[in-house]
Amino acid sequence: MSPSRLHFQIDAKASDSRARATTFRTIHGVVQSPLFMPVGTQATVKAQTVESLAASGSQILLANTYHLLLRPGPEVFEKIGGIHHFMKWSGSVLTDSGGYQIFSLPHSREMTEKGAVFQSYVDKRYILLSPEVSIRMQRSIGSDIMMVLDQCIPSTADEKTARQALQVTHRWAKRSLVAREDSPQSLFAIVQGAMYPHLRRESAAGLVQYPFDGFAIGGLAVGEAKHEREDMCELTASLLPEDRPRYLMGVGTPLDLLEAIHRGVDMFDCIIPTQVARRGTAFTSRGVVELRRSVYKFSDTALDSSCSCSVCQKHSRAYLHHLTKTQETLGWQLIGQHNIHFYHQLMREVRTSILESRFIEFYKDKREKLDQADPEFPALQPKKTSTKIQPVCGNYFIQNDTLIQKKPHKIICTNSIRPFPLPTELYENKKEPCVVWDIGLGSSVRVVDLISTYEEVKKTQLLRPLKIYSFCADLDALRLTLSWKHQFKFAKHHSVQPFSTQGHWVSRPNEDIIWSLNPTNPELPETIIVQ
Repeated sequence: MSPSRLHFQIDAKASDSRARATTFRTIHGVVQSPLFMPVGTQATVKAQTVESLAASGSQILLANTYHLLLRPGPEVFEKIGGIHHFMKWSGSVLTDSGGYQIFSLPHSREMTEKGAVFQSYVDKRYILLSPEVSIRMQRSIGSDIMMVLDQCIPSTADEKTARQALQVTHRWAKRSLVAREDSPQSLFAIVQGAMYPHLRRESAAGLVQYPFDGFAIGGLAVGEAKHEREDMCELTASLLPEDRPRYLMGVGTPLDLLEAIHRGVDMFDCIIPTQVARRGTAFTSRGVVELRRSVYKFSDTALDSSCSCSVCQKHSRAYLHHLTKTQETLGWQLIGQHNIHFYHQLMREVRTSILESRFIEFYKDKREKLDQADPEFPALQPKKTSTKIQPVCGNYFIQNDTLIQKKPHKIICTNSIRPFPLPTELYENKKEPCVVWDIGLGSSVRVVDLISTYEEVKKTQLLRPLKIYSFCADLDALRLTLSWKHQFKFAKHHSVQPFSTQGHWVSRPNEDIIWSLNPTNPELPETIIVQ
């Protein structure tokens, strides 16, 4: 394999682990791993400044090729002199290729061998995102690290679909390599193969033959269970060259990063630090703190006494609680700033532990702390009294995973639950609502998944209004889920609590989603969810 543009070197390897500390050089400077890359989709990390990002220790920021292609467009970057001058960011930048949009916008594009044809949400014109267009745009952006265009699919896809996507990804990777020409920018290939080990091996074997500067593990964190992701991550990392960076795309929580480092990964990106900050969730050295809770109303202490970030040095939990409850943008900014600092500090501590040959001890100690929820206020847990919340209600029960988490982690119903995509009817050019019947409400996970997906897609696309009718003989599963709300992320969605108490919920402020329980005269459905 030819020398890497990144001048990659391994500084140390952990014993009894695949963890490693590395150093490489981009166009804009030296980078040390393990490292986390904050996500700046639109050439900005949400609610953050480049000054706060630099102060927190950010080495590389991630930007999105697809969105920047639509706005401001390649002409702006070419005239101004690239994304670094555009943002006034002196560190490195990695641009993803637009492959995730191929996965996340399945009803807004048409796939061909040439690429994916999208309708722009900016001006409604149709755009072909091909490997050549993606690389040309990334060259205009001027990122330090470019990604090949790939076809990302759900990790739960069948083998035939996974193989077809893998083969397309390989052909596009070779076209991306040719399209780079003589650019000094580095280029990473992406290993696909869903949850099939033999396809992952085939993908890695095919890509490592070419002179890519690094390799990414794609197609994870898109539907599989946590233990499945970790197993596939470990397998895929073991198939990649020792002398190239390994990048796990779109992952994850601090604990997810720690587990992946243990399995041989060097680089990560995820929107989680800033996304959860908007809701008042902060990662600390003692666990996850939910600043929405009223227990922090009078708490005049630092968010994390062990943290050196400016937020923890200046502001109290009471103030951050207030900003969160009043939905002030400053709260999102400050908690996001702390969370990003926390991620970077974790990476620095991991690197030090590898260099000092004590990673396994660090890993075992840290993984217990990172997984705790509001550890200073155990009242969140069910009280151990005669009136304690029971893990059984009707025909539903909470399943314990005592071997891994030592706490409840999923609700078991009479029917299996699978992800439910947006109905294609929602994309039709109609003003009347798309009617969905939900047969067997259960814990509400599939309806909440539908609503959450609708809310996310609506940010960039026009959708019809959505009207959901849930039919259910009893609310046992939903009541049980809410009793253990701290264990279920979907149960914290703003629709669930009012629906459970009133049997009705309307989204605000546009009222484009209506969710009703057991209606007397419902309209006929265009789509049916069977729980």
